This record gives sequence, structure tokens and C-alpha cells, in this order.
Amino acid sequence: MCDAIVHRGPDDEGIYVNGGVALGMRRLSIIDVAGGHQPIHNEDRSVWVVFNGEIYNFPQLRTELQARGHEFYTNSDTEVIVHLYEDLGVDCVQKLRGMFAFALYDERRQSLLLARDRLGIKPLHYAFAGERLLFGSEIKALLAVVPQLAEIDPEGLMQFFYFGYIADPHTAFKAIKKLPPGYLLEFRNGSLRLRQYWDLPAYGSYEPPSEEECLRELEHRLAEAVRVRLISDVPLGALLSGGVDSSIVVALMARASASPVKTFSIGFNEQQFNEAHHARKVAHHFRTEHHELLVEPNIGEVVQHLAGMMEEPFGDSSMIPTYYVCQMARQHVTVALSGDGGDELFAGYDRYPIHLQRAGFECLPDWVGSIYRKHVHPRVPSSAYGRNFAWNVMLPGRDRYLDAMSLLPALDRERNFFTPDLLAWATANNPLRQFQHYYDAAPAADELSRLLYLDTKTYLTADVLAKVDRMSMATSLEVRVPILDHELVEWVTSLPLRWKFRNGSGKYLLRKLARRLGVTADVLDRKKHGFQLPLADWMKNELRGWLQILLEPRAVQRDYFRPQAIQACLDEHMRGRRNRSGLLWRLLVLELWHRNFLEASPKYPHRPDLLNLAPASPGRSTLGSSQSVC
Repeated sequence: MCDAIVHRGPDDEGIYVNGGVALGMRRLSIIDVAGGHQPIHNEDRSVWVVFNGEIYNFPQLRTELQARGHEFYTNSDTEVIVHLYEDLGVDCVQKLRGMFAFALYDERRQSLLLARDRLGIKPLHYAFAGERLLFGSEIKALLAVVPQLAEIDPEGLMQFFYFGYIADPHTAFKAIKKLPPGYLLEFRNGSLRLRQYWDLPAYGSYEPPSEEECLRELEHRLAEAVRVRLISDVPLGALLSGGVDSSIVVALMARASASPVKTFSIGFNEQQFNEAHHARKVAHHFRTEHHELLVEPNIGEVVQHLAGMMEEPFGDSSMIPTYYVCQMARQHVTVALSGDGGDELFAGYDRYPIHLQRAGFECLPDWVGSIYRKHVHPRVPSSAYGRNFAWNVMLPGRDRYLDAMSLLPALDRERNFFTPDLLAWATANNPLRQFQHYYDAAPAADELSRLLYLDTKTYLTADVLAKVDRMSMATSLEVRVPILDHELVEWVTSLPLRWKFRNGSGKYLLRKLARRLGVTADVLDRKKHGFQLPLADWMKNELRGWLQILLEPRAVQRDYFRPQAIQACLDEHMRGRRNRSGLLWRLLVLELWHRNFLEASPKYPHRPDLLNLAPASPGRSTLGSSQSVC
């Protein structure tokens, strides 16, 4: 299991085995490089932990714990977890400020505690297989022991078709789950118990005295979130895209650092997709030690390589530039800060105003939309312009937003793309159920705040943070996200909507802060771009041959899609009639995931000695191998 995730921790390996229990870890050494070897134990060695992430308030926690009589044998942040557990039990997580996934074994209680941080910055997967609990930072670790777990989950696959990612707690596999952000899992006496320990607070519950005081509070909180993330015993820098969020992080890093901040950005030859000059301006303004890479990828090889690494089909093409910028940064630093999270907190995505603009269509009677969807839409050619727009605007608000985010809604407007067998297989697996629940349960009164809650629970965790974690860990780089400091998140969430979204655009207060910090107007006023790629051109050129695998017998026999629909999609794109690059990208990623991850994975024989590390004593629960990375 440790061998399967060496890339996450190339510096060290540690294993604890006791009876039917095994904890394993691969370490990327950040804090207490020499002395922080894991697993870490308490004074009498009755509590053991393996831990992935960083605890930013560990110096204060250590001081408090020592004052209560606890003895430390390392200077690492990991050790505070075992001592907090001694005092508080499972509620120890409430004291932790940081990003984390950890597994803690209590010998006296014969119990295991799994915990994941509040926003899901660090991953944690688990499976209950043959009365054994298996868990790990990546799915690869579990499949290394029990390859039989690789049975595809219809609901997970449906979510990929719709959204391009698979939301927690689902994975691509039936028996393997993700521990959701803000959750604990306790395993004792052969049974599992899940418990949520944190959630976003009520939206709009706090009214600041004035805009100036609100702005000062944001600056103080974000500056402090950046400052605590500068603690490191290894070189540290920042990923700089030239957008508002990463520019603010770099500005605050520059203010807190005695030496120039190391910044990293990438660009492409295609100028409409090249934002390197914006990042360069920010770097020059804040006098950073800037590193820039103009990427000319062999896109076919890169796609195949990344598809082999991804444990689930993943449709966000920005994983490619993310991988490249992490790879470049790792040549100079071991830790980098990023600006992720600002869009979900401050309503920064373009899709929010578009959704609100379409609210006017809600005056249409429900029966009009029902008739259109049942009787008219199936007869409209898939190539007809406005077909998807008409479907979308005739939906109620919640489902209109989810439909707008969906590229291949198999059970709705794109049924004709799929085979009858897949539709029959998927009918009982509503991929929208979980998303609808988050919208309905959101602690918010207004429509936009409900969407922010929904996206924080799904898109942020399962797409944005999953992408950053996998691509950074693939290069053995740790990425920290100060905007997602949970104390800052709670405060921003509590602000009224007008401090986030005003006059049809988002990030109102964040842009005000950026101006105060000296971020230039050309960065602030330009249209949001993101990590966009020349996918449409690549698919007509470098990837044209690769796309033909979608029609090979091997792919067709998977019985997901109608070959005629794929061929029509390819023809439309190649003729330039319509840009189908997003859809074709997801189809290609799915097929390469089947070939490079599922089919190419070593088929380990069943190894009873791996699952049964030692005979369990009578009355004892038995834990399987575990995996975590620090």
C-alpha cells in the first residue's frame, strides 16, 4: 500500500503493526524534517497516528498541552494530535486549524478514528472489505491489496457524465467511499460510525458596522491565514496565475516575508490562452523571485500519463496546466501557497449572474416546461442551436442551475447519446440526488447563497481541491490554501450577500482588498479567465488521432455511448460547426481511464497474508492496512 503512493511521500516510510492492526505512511518532510518520523505515538505508546497535511496552530496547541503535563518527543505538528486525543477524545479535531486527513488507533479502546479536514483539502478513502477496514490517501493503496474492489459504481459514473467529477462520498467504485469533509469515522467492535463535526454556518447572519470595518477585518483575517501558512522547515513559494485571488495571496506573503517570495506561473504559445504576462506584472509589482515556463506540451503523452495517475475519471482539463506549474515549482520549493477558494466564498464564477438572469423564465407555468421536455425536446435534432438553452430555462431554479453545470446529463436532455443498456442500468441511480439535497439543506435564505453552499460541498472539494491535491502530490509538492482557512471561511460565509456579489458581479469585498494591497487595475478589471486551454485546436490537430479510440471496438463494447452519436459529435467539431471540445475531452478521459488505470493496473493475486496481518484475539476488532501521507 505504501509503495502505491510513494509520489505523495518520497522522503520517508513508517509502519506500525500490532495484532490485526497496521498503519502505514509515506512522508513528505515539511515540519521537523529530522525528527518527525511517523507513525507518532503518545507517552505510553497506547495511541498511534499517521497524518497527512499541516496543523498551523500546532505551536499554541503544543504549549497548552505541555502546560497540562503532556510530554513531547518530536517538534512536529503531528504529535499534538495524539495528545489532544488523550484529553478530548474524538473531539480533538475541533481544536485543529489546518488541512488534514489522519488515522488514529487507540490500543486501549481497540478503536480507530479517521478524520478529514473541514473543507476537504486533503483526501481520505476507505472500504469495508471482508470484515476489514481499509483506508488510504488514494484509491490506489486500497486496490493494491484488494483489486476486487474495482467494481464500477453506477451513481459515481453518472456524476462524471453530468459534472466531470464524482462528489463525496462517492467514488468510481461501489465498495470504496470518500470520507466527506468535516466528518469523522469511528471503527470499533467491527462496526463503522460516521459523524459530521463541522459545517458551514448560516449565510448572512452577521452585519458588519461599516464597509471600512468589514474590509479591515477581511484584511486582518486573510493576512493571518497567510502568515500561519508560511511556517515551514523547507523552501516555500506561491502559485501565481495573475488573477485576483492568487495576487492577493502573493501580496500578503510579500508583506509577511523578509526575503522575496518565490512565485511560479506558466503560459502557452496560443496568446488567447496565455496569462503569463498578467502574472509577470503582479510578480514585478511585489518584487518576487519569479519563475515562468512557456509550456509546449506533447499533449498526447501528457494526457495518457495523467489518465494513468487519476484513480477516477476526471473531466477538468485544467489539471494539465496545474500539473505543469506544480512540476516547475517543485524544482525550487517543497511547499507552495495558492489562491483556490475565492470563487466559492465570494461568488466569483460567471455562472452565478447567468443563472440569476435566467430567473425571469420562472414565470412560465410548470406544464409548459413539462410538455417541452417530454414531447418536443426529443424531436429536436441534437445539432440544433438553442436546443439546450430551451431545455434549461424551462426548469425550476435549483434544477436549472444543475442542468447548466451538466455536460452529459444521461437521464435528461442527452439521453440519445447513451445506449439503452446504460440508461436501464442508470435509471435507479439519480446523480442529482446529493446535489439537490445540498441546495435544499443550505443554511441560506437567498438563491445565490444556496448555490455557494452547493458548490462548496461539491465542485470545490471534488473538482478544484481534488485536482490540486492529485497534480501537486504527483510532483511531491505540498500546496496550502489560505483562503480556505476554516475560521476565515466561517466569517465570510456569515457576511450578507452584498459584500460578495454586487451590480451583477462577484468578489466585491475581495477586489476592494486587492486594490488596498496594491494589485493593479489591469489585473482587477480584466475578465475572469482561469486555467483555460487550447483544447478545441488540440483536438483538431495533436489529439485528432487520439480521439479515434472512442470508436474502436474496445471502446464501443463498453456499451456506454451510441457510436453514431460520438461520430456526429466528432464531425461537428472537426468541421468547425460547433466547439465540442469539452464533451470530447470527457469521453477521451473516460476511455483512457479505463485503459490506463483499470485495465493496466497490476492484477495482484489474492493475498490472505496482506489482509490478515495477524490472528485477531477473541473479542477484538481487526483493522486492515492503512495509508496516510505527511
